[in-house]
Amino acid sequence: MEVKSIISCTLFMECPIPKDIDNILVEKEEAVAAYKTFRDAAIFTNKRLIIRDAQGLTGHKVEMYSIPYSSILLWSSENAGHIDINSEIELLTSRGSIKINLRKGIDVRKFDKLIAQAILKGKE
Repeated sequence: MEVKSIISCTLFMECPIPKDIDNILVEKEEAVAAYKTFRDAAIFTNKRLIIRDAQGLTGHKVEMYSIPYSSILLWSSENAGHIDINSEIELLTSRGSIKINLRKGIDVRKFDKLIAQAILKGKE
């Protein structure tokens, strides 16, 4: 089954939750974890995944993707092997897939559990 890719990003390491994220959170939404991307961060909240992408030479222009957990139909995780040192998470939505590459050092099972808790908690 071929699914259209919407977003692809690489996460390098867990990082502190950016302070300015509070400006975009809704009532009863809390940031849970953050990961460093190439130029910015991906932030997990209790309601959605926010991927910030600083653009341009100065990085002042920022594109933001907001993926509500309720829109994720299924996900898959693949741990790193001997040759391929990156792990991979793929989130499937009705609009397409979101591919997240995890660099060496990020625990793919911890990451998988973070996604499972966020998605399945909303289905209770």
